Amino acid sequence: MAANHSLSRQRVHSMNFDFDAAVQAPFRMQPGLRRLDADAARLTPIAPGSRHQREKLAMLSAHAPLALALQPGFDAEPALHALAAHAAHEHGDAFAWDGERAIAKHLGVAVAQDQPQQRHSGAFGLGDEITRCLVGLPAQWRLAGLLSLSFNEDFAIVDGRNATIPWIAACLPSHWAPQRKVGRHFAEVHGPVADNALLVRAGEHLTRMVCGQEHWERFVWTVSRQPRLNAHPDLADPAPWPADAFDDAAAPRAWWRTERQTFIPLPALQQAVFTIGVDTQPLAAAIDTPHKAARLHAAIESMSDAVLAYRSLTAVRAPLLAWLHARAAARA
Repeated sequence: MAANHSLSRQRVHSMNFDFDAAVQAPFRMQPGLRRLDADAARLTPIAPGSRHQREKLAMLSAHAPLALALQPGFDAEPALHALAAHAAHEHGDAFAWDGERAIAKHLGVAVAQDQPQQRHSGAFGLGDEITRCLVGLPAQWRLAGLLSLSFNEDFAIVDGRNATIPWIAACLPSHWAPQRKVGRHFAEVHGPVADNALLVRAGEHLTRMVCGQEHWERFVWTVSRQPRLNAHPDLADPAPWPADAFDDAAAPRAWWRTERQTFIPLPALQQAVFTIGVDTQPLAAAIDTPHKAARLHAAIESMSDAVLAYRSLTAVRAPLLAWLHARAAARA
């Protein structure tokens, strides 16, 4: 147990967002995949009482149909069981799986044959609430619900045979709706993305690649006007950027939103489990060195008008660049 716990801590530490790899100029909308060691961590055990746990529990308790989406006729069970096995292997101190029963050890809750079982009140005393949440989900979604509430990451299944995403469990989407993406071809999923020609052109090759033998990760980032992790378009605050967002140089009203995305390949199924680890931080806390400020300034300055509009940055481009320029000029 102690060895597993130590390994878990080391792996979680390795999951930090790679700023220099992700933030580049000139900015281009591109796949940005890089190889990942087979034993590198994909998952982050959820911290009891954390923002990730609170927002995920709220989403699955009150708005589960907005988070959980399945293409009719698709059998997600083999990939979901593979994800549970991966979670138990990677973080045995937090999660267990014996092929039939999944146990979220810190939450005090298990799911066996789609039936929730409360074992104890759990860290932070949320066992009762989590059990009620899982009981309220359709039976076929309860294992996915337990995995979602056990780890920070959201999940989707990529089908390499037809370049589609037939299954999604995303409690913390970044301005996209799972129910409007599920079952669609890669090109359709990325249709709304600005400057998407490179992504769309490579779509079928990429889906086959991530479902093969090798392991991959990528990073996504933006500057956001709201701190919530859950940015589902049907729930997010539609208010525009405040006019004074960057008036306070020490604490601008802006947040650094990042995603670390990884793929757990299941070549025997010609599928992969896609993991999406979302985080937000106050912009001033995240861009905490002149180097980061200069690098982010160069990336945003090089964005096309279409990308700025897609990322809702058009209105604040000038004050954001001015803030970054001043921060880059400051002494470390």
